Amino acid sequence: MSAKAFALLLLISSDSPDSMAPQENWTAVAAALTVRMATMRISQQQLAAASGISVATIRVLQRGIGNRRVQDSTLVAISTALDWPAEHLLEVLLGQPALSSQPFSVGGLLASTCGRSGEIVAVLLRIEQHLETIARHLSQRGPIT
Repeated sequence: MSAKAFALLLLISSDSPDSMAPQENWTAVAAALTVRMATMRISQQQLAAASGISVATIRVLQRGIGNRRVQDSTLVAISTALDWPAEHLLEVLLGQPALSSQPFSVGGLLASTCGRSGEIVAVLLRIEQHLETIARHLSQRGPIT
């Protein structure tokens, strides 16, 4: 292949719709969903009932596995059930959260930071569980004399 043909091929492929499509970040969706559910103290079953989405779908979303395409309407229903603007999870998925139009939340902040946000959320949830255990033990001991 000549250099000219190769350059033309590169130009055509860089203008293709696939290369211009936004990247989907299912890990960010999982992080946002997990933090929001923990903050609201809502279970997968409760979210499923409130959103009309199956527990299995919510479980898939919380794992951050992007090999199964979830419909936009599913993300809208979950966002609404979690008291977010309807488009919130769609924006998180596409890496375009409109943070200025939403109240500040740690979940939104973590979800907007790509990469290791799922790990950060998992650590924060473990810390919260440890703090609850410590508080429970301290309350059972009574006052220190």
